[in-house]
Amino acid sequence: MALAAPLAISLGDPAGIGPELIAEAWTKRETAGLAPFFVVGGADVLTAAARTRGLDLPVSRITEPSQAHAAFAVGLPVLGDEDCNPTFGSPDIAGAALALHSLATAAALASSGEAGGVVTGPIAKSKLAVVGFTQPGQTEFLADACGLPHEDAVMMLAGPSLRTVPLTVHTALSQVPRLLTHDLIVQRSRIVARSLARDFGLAHPRLAITGLNPHAGEDGRMGDEEQRIIRPAIEALRAEGLAVTGPHPADALFAAHERNGYDVALCMYHDQALIPIKTLDFDQGVNVTLGLPIIRTSPDHGTAFAIAGKNTASPGAMIAAIRMAGECAARRAA
Repeated sequence: MALAAPLAISLGDPAGIGPELIAEAWTKRETAGLAPFFVVGGADVLTAAARTRGLDLPVSRITEPSQAHAAFAVGLPVLGDEDCNPTFGSPDIAGAALALHSLATAAALASSGEAGGVVTGPIAKSKLAVVGFTQPGQTEFLADACGLPHEDAVMMLAGPSLRTVPLTVHTALSQVPRLLTHDLIVQRSRIVARSLARDFGLAHPRLAITGLNPHAGEDGRMGDEEQRIIRPAIEALRAEGLAVTGPHPADALFAAHERNGYDVALCMYHDQALIPIKTLDFDQGVNVTLGLPIIRTSPDHGTAFAIAGKNTASPGAMIAAIRMAGECAARRAA
């Protein structure tokens, strides 16, 4: 896959599974059909992480992103000299500082056009907070880096079987009814529809919107948010010409025979969206940030400190995230 600019990968927490999965993704670059990419910092971290998986990883040090295309064929391109000496499974402040530098640099390079997109490794937010990370997560960090309000950055989880969007994300379940509004549903649905058309090649994407309550409220017997908020928002979206259905009972929407009827499911809260995607596509799930002027993907898993360095973590989601970033970047370029 030929891209004008290579993808930038942020290292993630050096003590987690991110570095070893990035290393393995490079070794599988040809069979997996991955676009050229480079990692920001952590050459020694990547070499050590690769060794835990029995990989003799060649590293190609580069001084600017444009060198990654030529270097990619002979070694994993690494930009910059920033590094640390982590103990796998034991995050520390030095590793958090490297992770934050890698993320900030990758985002800046994508914003400037020197990188074709960003693939972010998994982070440990508690450690990052000590070194100046103030956002709830990487999605909000990327929104800030692009100068956009957080509400314009929409999280989508995508796998071979399913795409889901949580309309409310990292918030207590008790707060969800208060946060759900007509405008929230309409705004985020518009962003999802535009992004699926632009980055995923779906000219007329089909959106299925869940209810909040059991049985989608059952005509108000189990809650009235569907009648007061969700259904009017769906009607407004249909009036704009979007292909939207719902509100659907969430307990039935993810059955195999139902998934053929839509391209993405918009869900009312975090677990309503993430449980089905992680059940169906755990090792190939990708976190995609929609609504940004840059491409951003990430494997849909965390740092997994308990298994870091033990050669048991699957590289499938990291490989899928890199592949998806390359495909989306190619569609934007076209």
